[in-house]
Amino acid sequence: MKFLRLHFPLLLLAGLLLLAGCSERDRPLDSPVRFEGGIFGSFYQVTIADSLTQGQAQALEEGILETLEAVDVGMSIYIEDSELMAFNQSPLGEWQPLSDELVEVLAISQAVAEKSDGAFDVTLGGLVNLWSFGGEARPREVPDEAALAERLEVVGFDALELDPAGLQARRTRDVFVDLGGVAKGHAVDRVAAYLDREGIEHYLVNLGGDLIARGYRNAGGGDDGEAESWRIGVEAPLEDRQEAQYVLPIGDVSLATSGDYRNYFEEGGQRFSHTLDPRSGRPIDHRLASVSVLHPSNAWADAWATALMVLGDEAGMALAVAQDLKVLMIVRVDEGWESLVSPAFVAYFGDELVEELGLVAVAEPGELETEPAPNE
Repeated sequence: MKFLRLHFPLLLLAGLLLLAGCSERDRPLDSPVRFEGGIFGSFYQVTIADSLTQGQAQALEEGILETLEAVDVGMSIYIEDSELMAFNQSPLGEWQPLSDELVEVLAISQAVAEKSDGAFDVTLGGLVNLWSFGGEARPREVPDEAALAERLEVVGFDALELDPAGLQARRTRDVFVDLGGVAKGHAVDRVAAYLDREGIEHYLVNLGGDLIARGYRNAGGGDDGEAESWRIGVEAPLEDRQEAQYVLPIGDVSLATSGDYRNYFEEGGQRFSHTLDPRSGRPIDHRLASVSVLHPSNAWADAWATALMVLGDEAGMALAVAQDLKVLMIVRVDEGWESLVSPAFVAYFGDELVEELGLVAVAEPGELETEPAPNE
């Protein structure tokens, strides 16, 4: 009995703490629940409108972080022992076993490269580094012409061979694969897939401006009982501040935007964008300020947005129409801009919203002129 008398208060306290812990984990949270932080040199924000307890929210946040970190470890060029960096350092001409995820991203990249005739090309990593937008520690300045020609000579998506069935790939030239134009979109897809597996039905994932939405932002309905779509802003091409130019209602779709007004450097009064044209090896220089693409997959949307951004407004929109892509382009005109949308965009949102926002629907592809590739 002495043993029982000595430990009973401790057992009781432990039991009370366990009950308190269970009670806290079971506590329902106000909707929506938001998780946010930094990743890939940018930010992530995940908003969930499903009913969650404290314990469920904690488990989901841990799962989201694990998913993002897995993408980083697999596809970063800033982590020396990432799977991608190991591939970049592999012997030329030798097949390398790769993960399902990396093969999937490379397959998307090669498909968009072929459809855009090389306007999107993940083998341009050497050029990205040369222009000081990559992992090499270089001053932000216009590179030497000889160095530019040397790196441009090896670039080309034909230097990357892929065997999806065998989960392997190889480099036939000494190209440096940089997935900066598609990996972020893939990460968005991976987070969405994780939330789907966890039974979450209403969420918005935002990774550095690339988004995917499911369900509604008020899962239980608003005050009037009506479910409301997620609403996302498309930025105006302003360099000094972030401001939504358009607000779009979306659901069960993703959106990726590529623009030239955030990451750039200036030299000799000229601005050099971080978006490079793989065909010329130089930063883009045209009037297209941004491209937003809606697609079921954010990885595809991300890659397409980059490709169309490289092509410019006329050639890019012609390709968007031909590929039946939902696209919004913001094009600089004099001191302002105009916004063009593809037929697929109009079909998705409807004529009423397009007119309300002042968007300009483009003609069919046969009525659009295309721009030749640089240096043709």
